[in-house]
Amino acid sequence: MKGLGNLLKQAQKVQEDMQRIQEELASKKIEASSGGGMVTVEVNGKQEVLSIKIDPEVVNPDDKEMLEDLVLAAVNEAMHKSRDMLKDEMAKVSGGLNIPGLM
Repeated sequence: MKGLGNLLKQAQKVQEDMQRIQEELASKKIEASSGGGMVTVEVNGKQEVLSIKIDPEVVNPDDKEMLEDLVLAAVNEAMHKSRDMLKDEMAKVSGGLNIPGLM
């Protein structure tokens, strides 16, 4: 039973570490851009979009589809970077184990 107690303590520590990391990630910002920097999106580690910046030169009422594509590309890239950061941080806590429900 001593081994089970140690296992439970380790699991509790991992859970506490994961909670701490999630709180830290909420304050981290990730930036991604598209169109050579014409559209820039900033997200946090909780994968919330914090800001979208659009260079006035790319705003063309006759070609709104291009602007929509640039915004979409920048948002998707920012979210991808955010997920990678989360995955890297969680791997540090889990020791690289693939634990279901961890990510």
